[in-house]
Amino acid sequence: MMNGRIRTLRSFSAVLMASALFLAGACAQTPTATVPATATDPAAAAADGDQYIIGPGDTIQVFVWRNPELSVTVPVRPDGMISTPLVEDMTAVGKTPTKLARDVETVLAEYVRTPQVNIIVSNALSAFSQVKVVGQVKAPQAVPYREGMRVLDVLLMVGGVTDFASANRSRIVRQEAGKQKEIRVKLGALLERGDMRQNFEMRPGDVLVVPQSIF
Repeated sequence: MMNGRIRTLRSFSAVLMASALFLAGACAQTPTATVPATATDPAAAAADGDQYIIGPGDTIQVFVWRNPELSVTVPVRPDGMISTPLVEDMTAVGKTPTKLARDVETVLAEYVRTPQVNIIVSNALSAFSQVKVVGQVKAPQAVPYREGMRVLDVLLMVGGVTDFASANRSRIVRQEAGKQKEIRVKLGALLERGDMRQNFEMRPGDVLVVPQSIF
């Protein structure tokens, strides 16, 4: 009787061990979920957001780590250049702040050991950072661009359209890859019926044109 019980316990133990090994193998083969780099890598996320293009008239801060004598605030000249200590006549127009910082580091490396440069646009005044509104609006002007700006935001900043506007014949004039593109906007449908399909996202350099009615 005792021997029978021992054999039963040994068989039960063997079954438990086999089950444990099977579960361990299954867990080892379970694929690990991959998290996108932008969700965990702040540097990757920052790179995606670094889309501002420096233009003439902007004022930028050049900060050189551990070298306060090289850190200055300078305007971008009409010729598109900037000048800082040890860096003369460097092209800034058309570059992102990150790109310009790397270019400044390359020049400073001839004088400073492992320079680290940060560029901050402290005053964005170039056409690259504005949206212009012309035609039959109450206060035609160039308004500062901000990320996420849409047509309705721009209209509120210029006071809306006049009584003489042909709102549904409005358009956004945009430059893309060196070519001019026009986007038709039915401002009447947006303002009178709340048609949010007409609330297009604006981009730096866009021109919103609101024509006059034809009587």
